[in-house]
Amino acid sequence: MPDVPNPRTSRRRTLKTPIAPWEMTSGRHTRGARRKLETRARLLDAAFALVAEKGMDGVTINEITEAADVGFGSFYNHFESKEGLFVALVEWLFEEFACTLDHLASGLSDPAEVIAVSVRHTLMRAYREPVWGQLLIREGFSAHALSRGLGQRLLRDSERGISERRFVVADQLMCLISAIGTILAGIAAELHFAASSKRTVRARKVLRSSEAKFAERTAAIVLQAFGLKRVEAEKIAQRPLPTSPTSRPVEKGH
Repeated sequence: MPDVPNPRTSRRRTLKTPIAPWEMTSGRHTRGARRKLETRARLLDAAFALVAEKGMDGVTINEITEAADVGFGSFYNHFESKEGLFVALVEWLFEEFACTLDHLASGLSDPAEVIAVSVRHTLMRAYREPVWGQLLIREGFSAHALSRGLGQRLLRDSERGISERRFVVADQLMCLISAIGTILAGIAAELHFAASSKRTVRARKVLRSSEAKFAERTAAIVLQAFGLKRVEAEKIAQRPLPTSPTSRPVEKGH
């Protein structure tokens, strides 16, 4: 997926601090350690904002340190290279989001609904934040897709569904690969719709495929891969999404 600047992602996006606020002020970290964590957070935040504007290949270390208000030499106290920073950025973004999904689904007892909620939130966030979606596609095809972040949660939730006999699959690994492929293909389609011509947008309206409906349909397909019947899968995928009263916005304007 090409890194194409998008007007909906040109706003500055502030990432959540990678440690809890109470840790920042508690005695758990020394003052020096807190400063180091804060500097690392600023570098990651600045990198994401620049990637959203220019794409990964168009960003330099100097631009990142300038945007983060960090000395150029200090960059190497945190990352070995620009590529190392981008790896950390991807891990941070998707671990943060995976934890958010865990919180949203914490009150759900049905593994099928947990997966449906996770898929729908993932598709809708990719629609709202195309650069985030592009990074997720890149991460989804990496060698670590099932061992961390969203892939790790999908593996966990599918294992729970299988152990509770909610899911019936002949081959768990192939089922997971199929589910991940469906989700990534759905995100790619969303990004295509978002950047397409007016004719494609009109066609989408005729098909009644809003981003929310598209996310529901994708979730239903994933559930069918885990052995649910189509009618039940669609019913679960259309349930009201749980909301988090304590969740914070992921974007801020200038």
